Amino acid sequence: MKNPHTNEGWFVPTKKAIEGLTLEQSNLKDSTENHSIGELVSHLIFWNEMNLKEFKGEKVPEFKAGNKETFKKNNGTDWENAVKKLDSIQTEWEKLTENATGEQIIEWNTEIVNMTAHTAYHTGQIIYIRKHNGWWK
Repeated sequence: MKNPHTNEGWFVPTKKAIEGLTLEQSNLKDSTENHSIGELVSHLIFWNEMNLKEFKGEKVPEFKAGNKETFKKNNGTDWENAVKKLDSIQTEWEKLTENATGEQIIEWNTEIVNMTAHTAYHTGQIIYIRKHNGWWK
């Protein structure tokens, strides 16, 4: 779980991808239906947290809204909080998977792989937006 979060291997991890972005940058959208960086982070927070709660055996609230509702724009200090929350969720995932039993890993392997791929996919979109706007070194 460290690869999509902090380890830079084959791809840039989310922590590095969103590092140093301002609120204004996080909310910038082009003239298409593409999502902003902030919306992508909101989406990752939603799904990674839902999976985290389920993995921990917590009650997961029923989700009746469409996936579109998970892409939220940030306002004010929301961006700083979103960056911290995504980091916190991914850190907790790392700890839980490092200490998980073999049975837990077997039971959750498909969901963990899908979540990791999903995170890497959206992180790639974030990097693309940054490069397109000259915000990437």
